[in-house]
Amino acid sequence: MQIEGEAKLLRIFVGESDKTGGTPVYEKIVFEARKEGLAGATVTKGIMGFGGSSRLHTAKILRLSEDMPLVIELVDSEEKIEKFIAVISKIFEDANCGGLITMEKMQIIKYTANKK
Repeated sequence: MQIEGEAKLLRIFVGESDKTGGTPVYEKIVFEARKEGLAGATVTKGIMGFGGSSRLHTAKILRLSEDMPLVIELVDSEEKIEKFIAVISKIFEDANCGGLITMEKMQIIKYTANKK
């Protein structure tokens, strides 16, 4: 698969402890993105953050949190990303969790799949 040119970057902010049916929300989102054929997904774990509840989550030694902030980034065409937002909304609803979804325009310079 090769993609170049204008695309969309979707960022989803969730908590590490958010689950749906026993599966972490971030895993469910990545597995669904793969199933839908999106170009790629990456999950990054934050070391500190807060969300809508303003509760601070931190990885400091004296105050270990098991609910660290996570950011899931997905990249693909505008059409595929727009369609996938409904999937994420359903996952949030099923998990009864909070989160934030942002989207921005981006330019893909080069994207190629592994040739193996």
